[in-house]
Amino acid sequence: MDQSQFKKGILYATIGSLWWGVLGTIFFKYVSMMGALEVTLHRLIWTSLILLLTTIIFKKIKVFKSIIKQKKKLLILLVTGVLIFLNWGTWIYAISINKIIDASYGYFIFPILNVFLGYVFLKEKLNFKRKISILIVIVSSVYLLFNFESFPIVGFLVAFFWSFYNLLRKKVNVDTDVGLLIESLFILPIALIVCYFIFKSGNNDFSFQQPYNILLLILGGFMTVIPLFLFIKGLEKTTMAASGLIFFVTPTSQFLLGFFYYNEPFSINKFISFILIWIAVFIYLKDLYESN
Repeated sequence: MDQSQFKKGILYATIGSLWWGVLGTIFFKYVSMMGALEVTLHRLIWTSLILLLTTIIFKKIKVFKSIIKQKKKLLILLVTGVLIFLNWGTWIYAISINKIIDASYGYFIFPILNVFLGYVFLKEKLNFKRKISILIVIVSSVYLLFNFESFPIVGFLVAFFWSFYNLLRKKVNVDTDVGLLIESLFILPIALIVCYFIFKSGNNDFSFQQPYNILLLILGGFMTVIPLFLFIKGLEKTTMAASGLIFFVTPTSQFLLGFFYYNEPFSINKFISFILIWIAVFIYLKDLYESN
């Protein structure tokens, strides 16, 4: 692999992960004052429009047309569209109620849960280290379950939706950005209808009398698409081990923001659970590095 291209890939992927972890968290935490549902709906609406433009600009219309002709792929993308919307909604809701640390827990366990789902549904092989990392995640989860006041339900929902999303996207095997466009277009009509009823009820923050709010909600689309493109660009130029390591920049950033910047409560039970998760992540990354 060309070292200069590899370094560029590391840079792109790291910026994308930091964008998601730091800028994305701060931005969506700020705009969540408008309500998690409306923010999520507008995130989907403006992401759809931006991806439609990028699909035209980067001349991927042929790719788009070829996908929509395949009924099986469309059905899977419909399901993944629902999953990504639920993932976004759960995450935005989590940060709006000061549960950034809990949400980060979900993204820490996601890659390991992904390995487990690959074993169950795709018959992928598990070596000893990956079995150990999965076992530690289970122990951590059971420990929190017995200490229910510390159980990060939003984190588990984030991990659940995101893991099954990735599992199905492996099966459909389409361009990340074009696939996300089709997923968004499936949910778009529902999002527009719900926005209409929110507007009709007078509970909307998207109002021409409040241009600042409009700008923030539109920016939600850019805050989604830009890091996505950076991370995809990075994946194209790096190894699986490198990209796997860089992924954890996002939940680490979220955890640090939640703990140090937003001063979220962090009980001893959560601390013990996170220690277990970090051990599992270390074992997983060591195995990923040695395998690649």
